[in-house]
Amino acid sequence: MIKRAVVTGVGHYLPDRIVPNSEFEAMIDTTDEWIRSRSGIERRHFAAEGQTTSDLATRAARAALADAGLEPDDIDTIIVATSTPDFTFPAVATIVQAELGMTKGYAFDIQAVCAGFVFALANANGLILSGQAKRVLIIGAETFSRLMDWTDRGTCVLFGDGAGALILEAAEGEGNSSDRGILSTDLNSDGRYRDILYVDGGVSSTQTTGFLRMQGKEVFRHAIEKLAATAHTALDKAGLTPADVDWIVPHQANLRIIKGTALKMGLSMDNVVVTVQDHGNTSAASIPLALSVGKQRGQIKQGQLVVVEAIGGGLAWGSVVLRW
Repeated sequence: MIKRAVVTGVGHYLPDRIVPNSEFEAMIDTTDEWIRSRSGIERRHFAAEGQTTSDLATRAARAALADAGLEPDDIDTIIVATSTPDFTFPAVATIVQAELGMTKGYAFDIQAVCAGFVFALANANGLILSGQAKRVLIIGAETFSRLMDWTDRGTCVLFGDGAGALILEAAEGEGNSSDRGILSTDLNSDGRYRDILYVDGGVSSTQTTGFLRMQGKEVFRHAIEKLAATAHTALDKAGLTPADVDWIVPHQANLRIIKGTALKMGLSMDNVVVTVQDHGNTSAASIPLALSVGKQRGQIKQGQLVVVEAIGGGLAWGSVVLRW
């Protein structure tokens, strides 16, 4: 028998304000049709004034705890993946820890932009396998609407706010690919491409928040190639092939990237959980949001093989293979 990190709960939260594509038509030179044709996005959620990333994260965390039938003090560790923290410090995770009333354990943030949740999953898996945690609450939460340049029609229409959460718990497995839990991970980065997707502000550079800047065509070119490659690598590590996959749950950035990656992996869109049309790109929140919605829809079921994959600024990218 070997130790596995098994999913025991999942949940999400979306802010009340829904912003359809039509709302941008009065602000910038764009149309609903233009946005849909290039991204697949139809609407997204924006946080209310005064609503912070930790607010969204805490609500998603409570939903995941309820789904697992657990209390906050049943959790050993909280990891929050975010690029839009409430403050420079402390970590969002510690704010969530306090809001949940969790009085033990430890909490920290991970910053790998849109790949953040994949990196957080891999780290949580390592903590469980090494015996440093029994139950880990992993949250992806973002308020990307706070980073938008509302005059840049190529970026401001693409992003939204939200949070998703997942609980991993130590369990015993047989040591083969039929086990429930995380079966393999693959993480990558290449800082040479940092200038194609970044925010032009920061504490030590400009002392400002800055705005998101993106070279869309370059990001698109890297995304399909690297997402398919990391998924294949993770599947190889688990001794599996794309034919074994029940669901791909990709980072929800762009429907054309999602379709291109599925095609490159030889999989049908019937095997892909898609939420980008309703949420836009929620960065580190997009995968846990899609996992939660996928379970809620009745798509993802216990025992099924799921591949999550993401790429974001850095560039940073990776994938996780898990049996639900």
